[in-house]
Amino acid sequence: MFPYPSGYLHMGHVRVYAISDALARARRMMGYDVVSPMGWDAFGLPAENAAIERSIHPNEWTIRNIEIMKGQMEKILADFDWERELRTCSPDYYRWTQYLFLKLHEAGLAYQKEAVVNWDPIDETVLANEQVDSDGKSWRSGAVVEKRKLRQWFFKITEYAEDLLQDLDRLHHWPERVKQMQRNWIGKSKGAEFDFTVPLPPSQAAQQEAIQVFTSRPDTIYGVQFLAVSTEHPILENVPVTHQSQVEEFKESLKKVVTSNQEPGPEGVPTGLFAKHPFLPEEKIPVYVVNYVVSDYGTGAVMGVPGHDERDYAFAMTQGMDIKYVVAPSLADSGIVEEQAAIPEGALTARGVLTSINGEFSNMTSDEAAEAIVKRASEHGFGREKTSYRIRDWLLSRQRYWGAPIPMIHCGGCGPVPVPAEELPVVLPMDVSFTGRGGSPLKQIESWVNCSCPKCGGAAQRDTDTMDTFVDSSWYFFRYLDPHNKSLPFSPAKATAGMPVDVYIGGVEHAILHLLYSRFLSKFAWKTGLYGKGPEIEDREGKEPGRGEPFKVLITQGMVQGRTFKDPVTGAFLKPTEVDLTDPAKPIQISTGLAPAVSWEKMSKSKFNGVDPEDMIQSHGADATRLHVLYKAPPSEELEWDEQSIVGMQRFLAKVWKIVGQSKGLTTMTSGAGLEEFKPEIEGMNKDERELWRQVNLTAKELTTSFQSTYAFNTSIAFLIKLTNHISSVMPSSSSPAQEQQQQQQQQVSKKNKSAKIQAEVSPDLYQYSVQSLVKMLAPLAPAFGEECWETLRTPLTSSAETASSISSKDSVFAHKWPSFDETALKEDKVVCGIQINGKSRFNVEFEMSDLPPESDKKAQEEFLRRLVYGHERASKWLKDENGQAKPVKKMIVVKGGKLVSFVL
Repeated sequence: MFPYPSGYLHMGHVRVYAISDALARARRMMGYDVVSPMGWDAFGLPAENAAIERSIHPNEWTIRNIEIMKGQMEKILADFDWERELRTCSPDYYRWTQYLFLKLHEAGLAYQKEAVVNWDPIDETVLANEQVDSDGKSWRSGAVVEKRKLRQWFFKITEYAEDLLQDLDRLHHWPERVKQMQRNWIGKSKGAEFDFTVPLPPSQAAQQEAIQVFTSRPDTIYGVQFLAVSTEHPILENVPVTHQSQVEEFKESLKKVVTSNQEPGPEGVPTGLFAKHPFLPEEKIPVYVVNYVVSDYGTGAVMGVPGHDERDYAFAMTQGMDIKYVVAPSLADSGIVEEQAAIPEGALTARGVLTSINGEFSNMTSDEAAEAIVKRASEHGFGREKTSYRIRDWLLSRQRYWGAPIPMIHCGGCGPVPVPAEELPVVLPMDVSFTGRGGSPLKQIESWVNCSCPKCGGAAQRDTDTMDTFVDSSWYFFRYLDPHNKSLPFSPAKATAGMPVDVYIGGVEHAILHLLYSRFLSKFAWKTGLYGKGPEIEDREGKEPGRGEPFKVLITQGMVQGRTFKDPVTGAFLKPTEVDLTDPAKPIQISTGLAPAVSWEKMSKSKFNGVDPEDMIQSHGADATRLHVLYKAPPSEELEWDEQSIVGMQRFLAKVWKIVGQSKGLTTMTSGAGLEEFKPEIEGMNKDERELWRQVNLTAKELTTSFQSTYAFNTSIAFLIKLTNHISSVMPSSSSPAQEQQQQQQQQVSKKNKSAKIQAEVSPDLYQYSVQSLVKMLAPLAPAFGEECWETLRTPLTSSAETASSISSKDSVFAHKWPSFDETALKEDKVVCGIQINGKSRFNVEFEMSDLPPESDKKAQEEFLRRLVYGHERASKWLKDENGQAKPVKKMIVVKGGKLVSFVL
C-alpha cells in the first residue's frame, strides 16, 4: 500500500517495505515478471493544515516530504521501480481520477443528495470527525460544532453490495478476520418490511401516511410498543401543533456535536403521532423521534420491541414503559414454553417460541412464526420479504482545497453538468490563500469558479468540493501498470494482463474502507469493460479470486510495538533517558529508584517508545535492520522491537561473511553460470556430503515455499541460520595450495585442543554450491550484504580491485536463478528418534536410515527399533525393572519414518 508523504519513515514502513522488497527480489530470481512500484497518497488534510500552520503551500510541503521519504527508502534498500512512480496530487494522475468520476456519473453511480456534516460556524468550514474534540468543539476555532445539511456527492456503492459480499468467499488468500470485518460492514440482513399507517387529522389533505419499517425479527411483530424515526423522516411534517416545539428543540439539540469514545445513550421525544399496528389495527403505537435512527439507514424508521432488543429496551426505560414479551425461551428437551414470569429482567434477544399473546402464531418457533407472519402480511398487502444492508453509499465530497476537484459544473438552467472528458484535468489552482476560515479556498477564486456551461453555454460555476482521498487510492494499482498513458487511465490490455495484484501488503487498519472502496472501483471497471477477464484472473491453483477483485493475496502486517516505560505511581510515560537500563531485564526509574511499569505498545512520540529507522541503519546497517524486522515475528503478528537482539543478526551476517571468505577462489564463477546447474551424483557422495546436500535442498524448499505462499520469513531466516551453521561445520577437501594450507592449520588446532571438533571434508564444488545457494537465498532479505558476498565469490583470488569492480558491475546476485531443490535429496541419512514413555519424552536414540527395515515390513521395523531402544543406557531406568527385566508393555507405537516411538506400559 502506498504511503502518505508525511516526511519520515517509521518502523511500520520498514516492516512493510522489507516484506515487499524481499518478495519482489526473490520472485524475480524465480523467473516471475515482477512489477514492484511505489507511489504517494499525496492529497489530504495534513498538507492543508501544514499550509495554515507553517505558511507553506500544500504542494511545496508534499513534494518536499516525498523527496525526503524517497531518500529514506533508498537507505533501507527498497528496490522500487521508480519509472512507475505516481503522485495522486499530480494533474497527470488526478486527471484520471476525475475521468473515473465521470464514468461513474455516466453509469448513474455518482449522484448528489443532502447529507449531514460537521460545521464550524466561526471558520465557516466543514470539519472531518478528527477535527472535532471530545467536547464537540472545533480543533482550531474552538467553536461548538454544529450538524448541518449540505448537498454532497456520493458513489452508489450499495449497488454492488451483494457482489462485494458474495465475492469475499472467492478470496481464498485473504485473512479471515479481514473478510469478516467487511462482511460486518456490508451487514446483510434478511427479514421483512412492514407498513404502519398513521391516521392524520381531518384538516390534512391526506387521510393517512405510512411508516415503513425493516426488521430482521418478524417473529417479534406482536411485541412492537413504539416506532422510532430519524430527525429527517418525512412523517415529522405531520407532527401536531401540541408537539412541534418539543420535536424542534430535540432536533436542534442534536446539531451540537459531542465526540467521545462512548456511544451516546438512546434519547428521544414523543411526536404526538400514533400508528396502527398492522396485525392489531385497534392498537395505537406511539411514534418517537430519536437520536439512534439515521435517515439514510433502511427506511429511517424502526419498530421498537423493548422486550427483545437491547437498544429498544434502554430507550423504553427512559420513557417508563412496561415491557412486553412475546417470545419466550423453550426447554429444548420437552418443547414446553417457559412462562413470561420466568423471563429475566432486560431484553430477551434469543429466538425461542412465541407466547400465547401472538394470536394465530402462538406456540410457533421463531423461525416458523417469522415465515408465517411475512406470508400473512404479503397476502394482506401491508408487508413483504426484504433484504437490507448496513453499508451506506460512499460520501466523497470534501469542502477542502488539497484534493482532486470534482469535475462537475452547476448551471442554473441545466443543473449539474459533467466537465467534458477532453477538458480534463480540472486543475487545482495553485495561487491560493490559506487562512482556515471562510470555507474552502476554492470558493474565493472567482476566475476559477466562474465558467460556461458545457451544455448550454450560459454562465455557470464549477463545483468547489474536492474528492475524498480514498477515491485516489481506490484505483492507483491500475495506473502502476501503465503510468505514462496520456489517453486513458490505463490500457485495457495491460490491466487485463496484469490484474489482479498478486500480493498486496498493508496494515489491518485499512481492512474496511480502503479495501472495500478499491474492490468497488475495480468491480466497476471490470463490469463496464475498462479491463476484461483474461487467463491471469484465474488463480494459479485454478480458483477464480473473484469477478473484478483487485487483490489476490492480502498480507496484513502487525503493528511494530516499542518497549514502553511508565512511572509506577503517576502512570506518566518515561523517556528512555529517565530509565536505568544497565540490566535490561531489570529497568530502574532513575528519579525514584522504583521499577517502572513495562509494556509493549504501538510506537508513538507521546509514549517515548518510537525508533527512528535511520538511527538503526546508522548503528547496525540496513541489512541487519531488515533481517531483524523479518525475524522477530511472522508478518501478520505484532512485532516487539528490541534493539538489543539485533546483535544476533549481525553475528549471523558475520558468520556468513566468514564462510564466503573461506569459499573464495575454490572454483571460478567468472564464466557466467558458475555452479547454478550443479547436480551431484548422490550415490557417489560420502555421509557428510549427503547431509550438506540435504540441508541445502531443505533450505531451498523452505524458502521457495515461503516466498511463494506462506510468507513465513521468520522461519525462513531460521533455516538460513541453520544452513550457515552446518556449512561452518564442514570444509572443502584440498583443491589448491592455499586451501590445503588452511586445512592443515585447522587440523593442527583441533589436535592441540582436544575438545575442538575436526571438520568433515566435502567436495569443493558441493561446498561452493552450498555457499552460493546460501548467498542467493539470503540476498532478497539482506540485499546489500548479498551483493557484497556475491562479488567476493566471483572475484578470483589473484584479481585486482579494478577487475573486481568490473565483475561486480556486470553481474548482480539478483540476475541469477533461484536455487532449485531436489525432493530425493531431502531424505535423511541419520534419524534422531524420540522415545516416549507413557506420553512423556524421556530420551533419544540415533540410527542410520539405511538400517531401518522398509515400511512395508512393520513387524521388522518394530523389532529393529525395540532392540535399539532396549540397548540404550537409559532404557534401564524407564523400561526395565530393578532386576533388569523388561517391564510389561501394553502398546508400542511407531510414528512413520521411525522419528518417534511411544511405549505405553
